[in-house]
Amino acid sequence: MRFEGRIGRTLADSEPWFYEPPHPGEDAPNVVLVLLDDTGFAQFGCYGSDIDTANVDRLAAAGIQFTNFHVTPLCSPTRASLLTGRSQHAVGMRSVSNFRTGFPHQLGHISDHAATIAEVLQAEGYATFCTGKWHLAPMDQCSAAGPFDQWPLGRGFDRFYGFLEGETDQFHPELICDNHPVDPPGRPEDGYHLSEDLIDQALRMISDSKGIRPDRPFFAYVPFGATHAPHQAPPPYLAKYRGAFDDGWDVVRQRWYERQRELGVIPDHTQLAPRNPGVEPWDALPENQQRLAARLQEAFAAFLDHTDDQIGRLVDGLARLGQLDNTLLVVLSDNGASQEGGPFGVMHEMKFFNGILETPDEAIERIDDVGGPHSHTNYPWGWAQCGNSPFKWYKQNTHEGGVHVPMIVHWPDGIPAGQRGTKRHQFVNVSDIVPSVYELLGITPPDVLEGLAQLPVTGHSFAPIIADDEHPATNTLQYFEMAGSRALMSQKDGESWKAVCRHVQGADFDSEPWELYRLDADPSECDDMAAEQPDKLAELIEEWWREAERNGVLPLDDRGFELFATRVSDRSPHPTSRRYVYRPPMSPIPGQAAAGAGGRSFELTASVTRAAGDDGVLWATGTENSGISVFVQDDRLVVDYNAFDDHTIVESDIEVPTGDSVLGMRLQRADRTTGSVELTIDGQPAGRADLPLYMRMISSVGASIGHDHGSAVSARYQAPFAFSGTLHELVIQLPVRAAADATAEAEATARSELSRQ
Repeated sequence: MRFEGRIGRTLADSEPWFYEPPHPGEDAPNVVLVLLDDTGFAQFGCYGSDIDTANVDRLAAAGIQFTNFHVTPLCSPTRASLLTGRSQHAVGMRSVSNFRTGFPHQLGHISDHAATIAEVLQAEGYATFCTGKWHLAPMDQCSAAGPFDQWPLGRGFDRFYGFLEGETDQFHPELICDNHPVDPPGRPEDGYHLSEDLIDQALRMISDSKGIRPDRPFFAYVPFGATHAPHQAPPPYLAKYRGAFDDGWDVVRQRWYERQRELGVIPDHTQLAPRNPGVEPWDALPENQQRLAARLQEAFAAFLDHTDDQIGRLVDGLARLGQLDNTLLVVLSDNGASQEGGPFGVMHEMKFFNGILETPDEAIERIDDVGGPHSHTNYPWGWAQCGNSPFKWYKQNTHEGGVHVPMIVHWPDGIPAGQRGTKRHQFVNVSDIVPSVYELLGITPPDVLEGLAQLPVTGHSFAPIIADDEHPATNTLQYFEMAGSRALMSQKDGESWKAVCRHVQGADFDSEPWELYRLDADPSECDDMAAEQPDKLAELIEEWWREAERNGVLPLDDRGFELFATRVSDRSPHPTSRRYVYRPPMSPIPGQAAAGAGGRSFELTASVTRAAGDDGVLWATGTENSGISVFVQDDRLVVDYNAFDDHTIVESDIEVPTGDSVLGMRLQRADRTTGSVELTIDGQPAGRADLPLYMRMISSVGASIGHDHGSAVSARYQAPFAFSGTLHELVIQLPVRAAADATAEAEATARSELSRQ
């Protein structure tokens, strides 16, 4: 133990010594990073849209608005790069944290050799807080059983409140406080919405810290679930946009594009990219398709507007605490607008991941549910491309539509008065944010942290650009990669070139075509110069391979859905026997840590003791929008198989006895899309039904034992409908198969691209 005083025989001949923890100084600025999810370049008002984002617009008017800011095409990789200042591949996060592949570039978490900004600032004496979406830990480690080393508190945050998955229901979220699950403090009927809760918690953490330790600066990371699907907002916000987009995406995109030029967020010579393949002219759409698409865009706009108001509450709260002027505040998005709603948009996003193309004629019957608790919506491709205006393609793609997003820096004490309200057109990448913060704070990241050698911080500080709008770009060479899609931006001698390849899963990496664009003359990638400038293209492709080698991008890997079937270790929540034994009381179990019910046959048995009238849920997974619930009601065993609001309900034809009994359910998959459900009571058949749709992906919300947490899977009860008898043990037995068989089945059923980013 370190001691620098002197110990004598008595106090009189001894000298005390007190350890003084690091302190950055009472005048050190606070740092706040506000991250939105799946928000495209054009969707803030100050970037061209007519969605009401007055609070973000106000930050831009008093700060600096970046018009050439780039990220990765997907959420977890962007978050890894944002928090470390390094390449996403180098730190182990080439894709979402749901996957681990056995290669260094896909660990399912940020490498321990790449300290997060929270770890660095915490070591410097900052208080550190996170409220919102994490999605940077292996998902099978995100249950109450841990391990917790890759949760926020394990990566440098003093406090955390939010969710660990890639998405959650905004009205019924799966929440974590620090290292333990908690229930939301309200329900939608009480006016609860997650985004408001996140800001309540962030302001409470900051107030607690500053109220007691006003000398100590703070770092706050606020990654909203918005505007990732499901697009959900309070009723007044939904009503505000009713009819606002009836003109359709062609008219709206043209209007936003023209406003972008007027605002100067794109050069005047920028072309509006043509419609992406699969985006039809609005006027050619049938009436029902137009009505549904317009309503889905209304839900998105309401969601973004509501989120903007929460950002305003955060800013107002900082001002009320006297902390706004000395706070370096950055607002950004993690990738472009999402393509996961498909050509029509979806009432239930999980239908898209089940290979179901819900037609507008089917979805229109529930149009008034859009944006509320009884929906899990995402908008169609046409609105996503509108959100990415003037660019083409989307999230998951390395074209500009996937990687070119808004960023605003606000810092009254740190931005010269003459620079406030100005724009920056220099190229900046998400990996450049952390080194910029370090330079502005005068912090040198450590070479060794907690005994671990650290990877170099490879981002390029743009601190000089904040002070001087004429300062040249500090990042002039940047690679991109996502599931085999590749790109390289190179700026030299006043010219900005980009080589880009949109990879199709299974295509040959060596022979598929690359495109070439001169971005300074053609920011929206409309004029492919590959045939005209083959030598330049070859030069950039060769440079991409060098950057890939240097940043740990290889091997190229275009696997997506099938990685959910990849078995990593026997030392996990998933026993080799595939026999899961649960004994209440237990916290909710996230999807990838629970017995996998999606797409599989399995048997469930529950050992119970009950008196007449004892009822309640034994096991449930999912939400009111899609899920499975097994419960006792009116002395009968009941299963409700809720396939996207199409309920197959089986009620036992014999009563559940009083005293001890064993209640069983067997789900049997018949073929790729159908199956059956059977009930047993003490081994005796008690009911059966065919399932016209056997879900392979059920929900982003996981399982609960002895109750139904969140929204009720079945309309036959109100959640949590806890079992009032005694549930001794619940066992789920999945079929035991070789890993190769599991992978083959996953590959056979996975026809779409990555899910739940």
